[in-house]
Amino acid sequence: MDSPTRPDNRDPTPENDVESTILDLTSCQLRDLDSVELPPSLTELDLTANRLTALDPRISQLSNLKKLSLRQNVLNDDGVLPLSTWHSISALQELVLRDNQLKKIPDVSIFKMLLVFDVSFNEIFSLNGLSKASNTLKELYVSKNEVTKMEEIEHFHELEILELGSNKLRVMENLQNLMSLEELWLGRNRIRAINLCGLRCIKKLSLQSNRLTSMTGLEECVALEELYLSHNGIAKMEGLSTLANLRVLDVSSNKITEINDIENLAKLEDLWLNDNQIASLDNIAEAVASSKENLTTIYLERNPCASSSAYISTLRQIFPNIQQIDSEMFA
Repeated sequence: MDSPTRPDNRDPTPENDVESTILDLTSCQLRDLDSVELPPSLTELDLTANRLTALDPRISQLSNLKKLSLRQNVLNDDGVLPLSTWHSISALQELVLRDNQLKKIPDVSIFKMLLVFDVSFNEIFSLNGLSKASNTLKELYVSKNEVTKMEEIEHFHELEILELGSNKLRVMENLQNLMSLEELWLGRNRIRAINLCGLRCIKKLSLQSNRLTSMTGLEECVALEELYLSHNGIAKMEGLSTLANLRVLDVSSNKITEINDIENLAKLEDLWLNDNQIASLDNIAEAVASSKENLTTIYLERNPCASSSAYISTLRQIFPNIQQIDSEMFA
């Protein structure tokens, strides 16, 4: 899809001609930067949503540059190749190559202070090359590619966010060294079993739209605050009783027949159980005994129990502070 046209009043030059440190050229339909001045003082350069096929060599001289976004251009592997030799910008902290035409992980070994690296929405088949990336990395995004194996990530001891959703992963592996990891996003893969390799620090975990049939494997993840397991083949709620910090639980669109193993989760605020096979509301008060006061949102639509004429009134009676039942909001 073509990028939106650049507004007529948008001049592709920095706002402050002398001391400008941020240059935002988003959606300017630029095919090159020939008409653009690049002040040496720049610390951030945003070239999102243009038509660049190559990198302007002048970028290599921006020794103060900390953030470079090349999101949504038409850069291929050869187009980003010069990055691996641009030592003058080796202090770069954020590199965004999201939504281009890359087929492999680019060589970013010179960036020894890199904190954020984003190559999502490309055509990357393997994580080969990540072993060269700096162990300073805190956020890594490789979603919507063709990756089949979790590899070359073991040295990322400082990593806090790992996004590998919408790939072709079958196994959760090589996570054991990621002791700082707080968010793991693995939705839309082909994963059949939960294996967090002993990690206990994760606060947000998404395994939506995989091939899970069991929830076991979460028992030691006591820091978990948000858990997303919708659109799998899970038949039983289990392995949840130790997750005392859980605030959001989404197990919608599974094969669950009963609400189990959450009676001690006092911090639970959002509970998504829609599109399952829960027959009755008879035991729901006991099932969520500890969280009745805190629960503000519950989804149970498209379960047999939701067909009862007293469905809404029963839930409102059980949960005194409820604000939303399915799509219906309450003051």
